[in-house]
This record gives sequence, C-alpha cells and structure tokens, in this order.
Amino acid sequence: MADIKKISEQFSTAGQVSPEDLEQAAQAGFKSVLNLRSPTEVGFHNDEQEQAKAAGLEYANIPLNPTEANQESVNQAIQEIENLPKPILVHCAAGARASAIAFIATATHEDWTLEQIKQKAEELNLKLEQPHLQQFLQNKQIQTSGEKESVL
Repeated sequence: MADIKKISEQFSTAGQVSPEDLEQAAQAGFKSVLNLRSPTEVGFHNDEQEQAKAAGLEYANIPLNPTEANQESVNQAIQEIENLPKPILVHCAAGARASAIAFIATATHEDWTLEQIKQKAEELNLKLEQPHLQQFLQNKQIQTSGEKESVL
C-alpha cells in the first residue's frame, strides 16, 4: 500500500492511492477515504470514487489548494471528516495536505493546546510551514490570546 502516516487511531494519511491501495485499505480496516485533490490536478483519478465503493469504502472529495489555505475549504474537509465512518484514510497528491487536515481534525477534536500542537507535529514530523497548518496555528494563537484577555 502507499506510504501511510498514522496521525491518530481515527486518521491515517497518504499521497495518491491506487485501486490496489484502496483494496488494501479496506482489508486493513479503513471505512472511508477522503480525497483532497482537485479533479484538475495532474494525476487525479476520475474513477476513484467508484474504485473506493467497489472496495467497500465510503468516499468523499473535498479539493484543497496545495499552496494556499482557504478556511472555508478546510471547514468543509473537517465537516466531511466528522461525517465519514472511521477510521479514515485521507489522501492528496504527496500527503502534505492530507496530513495537515487529519492533524487539524485531531487537534480540534482533542482540544490540544498550542504547545501540544507543536509537540505532536514534531513527533509526527509534520512541517508547520504547510499553508493549512500555518492558518490553523494563526487561528489558534488568536483564540488563545483572546482567552487570556477574557480571563484578565
């Protein structure tokens, strides 16, 4: 199967998956696949939804720009993650967007502090420069600053 990174018990991530990878994912116990690639990206598999369904997996596609964060798209991806059966294999072209979104979903669900986020990202070897992670950290810092001010 493709190079898979386990983010949590509920989320693992990968780059582009093949039909064989989808079969193996289903055999490994995954219930769903979330594809973060745009149909206009080179290498997008137009029949991936059918391949996932044939393997017995739920499927969703929420395109995320690999170089530019968009909070609305991130929110859509997080909402889809909340609705899909777990565990979920999240993928994109090379794995960076997938890892960022799965990490954000986990950090939000488990209500990690800024320090926990940075520590876990380091443990998972995630690059905090990834645009979606950068945006998440900025929002978290603003939220944390606001909470401190309201306590004072």
